[in-house]
Amino acid sequence: MTPSVSLLLLLLLGLSHAYPLEEEGSEAEPQMDDDDTVDISTRILNSNNGTNEMLLEGDLLVPTTRNAMKCWNQECLWKKGSNGLVTIPFTISNQFPSGEKKKIDYAMKSFAKSTCIRFAPRKNEYDYISIENKGGCYSALGRTGGRQELSLNRRGCLYHGIIQHEINHALSFQHEQTRSDRDSHVLINWDNIDPNMAYNFHKQDTNNLNTPYDYSSIMHYGRTAFSIRQGADSITPIPNRNAQIGQRKGLSKWDIKRIKKLYNC
Repeated sequence: MTPSVSLLLLLLLGLSHAYPLEEEGSEAEPQMDDDDTVDISTRILNSNNGTNEMLLEGDLLVPTTRNAMKCWNQECLWKKGSNGLVTIPFTISNQFPSGEKKKIDYAMKSFAKSTCIRFAPRKNEYDYISIENKGGCYSALGRTGGRQELSLNRRGCLYHGIIQHEINHALSFQHEQTRSDRDSHVLINWDNIDPNMAYNFHKQDTNNLNTPYDYSSIMHYGRTAFSIRQGADSITPIPNRNAQIGQRKGLSKWDIKRIKKLYNC
C-alpha cells in the first residue's frame, strides 16, 4: 500500500468517527424549543396535513358518541371530586422519551397553577385521556367516555401552546373564531378559503360563559388559517385589523377564567 493510499484511508477513518453514519430509519430528536415566529394554528394544520383522521376545524376529532360538536353541558364535562378538584386520569405512550414526557407533564401541570383541573396517571378509571404519538395534533371535544385519544405527534406538536390547546379541547373548549358572536369581532374572508374547507369556519352554538371575545385566547386560530393564498387573511380582526390573533405562548387570562367558570373552580 502506497503512503498516499494509507493517508487517504486514515482521513476517511477519521471522518467516519467525526460524522458517524445514521442507521437506516433512525430519526433525530424533534425540535423542542418554542419558536415565537409561527402561530399555533399554522403548526397544527401543517402537522395534520395528510392525516387519515376525520377532523373538524383542523384538529377536532369527529364525534362518534354524540350527534353534534356541542360540548358545554354536564354530560361531557369531567367530574369534580368531593375535594373540589377535577381530576382527569391519563396515560402517555412509551413512544415519547423522558424529555418529551416532561414537556407534556409541564403543560398539564400548568392548568393546576390557576384552576381546579388536575391530571393524574390512570389507575383503573373508565374515562381517561390517552396521549399518543399519532399523525398530527388533535383531540376529542370534552369527555367522550372511556378511552379518548389525544394526539401529539413528536415531529410537530410538542410545543407548550399546542399541548395546552389540545388539552383545552379535551376540557370541552372550542375554537374562539367559531364562537356564536364572532361576526362582531372578526371578518371571515370566504374568498381566501377553499370552498371545500369552508365548513371549518361555521359558527357553533357555543356557551360563551358571559366572557368577552378573546383575541389572545390560545384557542384562537391565526389570521391565515386555511387560506388558499399565501399570506392572505382568512380571519381579519375588526374593527382593528392590526389586532394580534393566534398567539402561541399559553393560556390567556380569559382562557383561565373560562375554565374556572365552566368547572366551578
